[in-house]
Amino acid sequence: MVAIGIDIGGTSIKGAAVNKEGLIIDTFSFMVNQGNSSDETISTLCKELNKFITKIKNKNKDIIGIGIGCAGAINSALGIVDYSNNLGWDNVPIKEMVEKATGFKVRITNDANAATIGEAKFGAGKEYSSLVLLTLGTGVGGGVIINHQLFEGNEGKGTELGHTVINFDGEMCTCGRRGCLEAYASATALIRNTKRAMETDPTSLMWSLVDGDLNKVDGRVAFDARRAGDTTASKVVNDYIFYLGEGILNLCNIFRPDAIILSGGIANEGKYLLDLLEEYCQTNHYGYTGASKTKIDKAILGYNAGMIGAAALFL
Repeated sequence: MVAIGIDIGGTSIKGAAVNKEGLIIDTFSFMVNQGNSSDETISTLCKELNKFITKIKNKNKDIIGIGIGCAGAINSALGIVDYSNNLGWDNVPIKEMVEKATGFKVRITNDANAATIGEAKFGAGKEYSSLVLLTLGTGVGGGVIINHQLFEGNEGKGTELGHTVINFDGEMCTCGRRGCLEAYASATALIRNTKRAMETDPTSLMWSLVDGDLNKVDGRVAFDARRAGDTTASKVVNDYIFYLGEGILNLCNIFRPDAIILSGGIANEGKYLLDLLEEYCQTNHYGYTGASKTKIDKAILGYNAGMIGAAALFL
């Protein structure tokens, strides 16, 4: 018995057949043509999906359903992508379209929610009854599990944790507001601030790490230079920890989860990042310390979390 999990992103779509233990049996993927309409993209998805279904059936695996995690504002009850900026989709009835094309029952949720389910059921959060996942990538996404249940909010549009304001009238966010957590704690924000710091300090070690080319700056540069003792990089990282730490403390105060799980590229800094955040939260806590202190941990399913979590909508 397996479920198929689909992860729909702005540049690619990938899918996996996942068994009840959360193990991936097989996968498929294809690139998204940015110029295609939603109908064209979903038509391609269904063609690839039907080929994959045949492949899985030939392995004598029974398929119980197709789960989809999709970027954007998702009405999970109706199975509609209300709006996805990354995909350019508006009011797309994807559940109905995929069910009609494949003959299988379909469930859908936001992509960050799917990743949260994956980590909660089969990953770093499986020991906890309540947790918050923060994805630190191009933006900041999030998901919330309360008593082993995904919290989605009204029409499935809740838990946009990256769009909580932590610096009133601060940096402009892609959502159109200023001062969002995403505008300070995303990889995009870290890269922006790294470049700014480099431009003000031509002697910084960060320049040599990118061969003098600002276009090569990524989320690792400031951390690598800080580890080597660069003072300018240290300020960039300290500022990043300040804003991410404040976001984490806000989540602790609101939800008091058993754990906050960090995923995305920046989370690959691992223990170095976690130790800095632990020190910050211990120093600036309200609602962080105590006998039931929230644990900050790193996700372990990587880029498979969305597919596994989408499949888990049926597992």
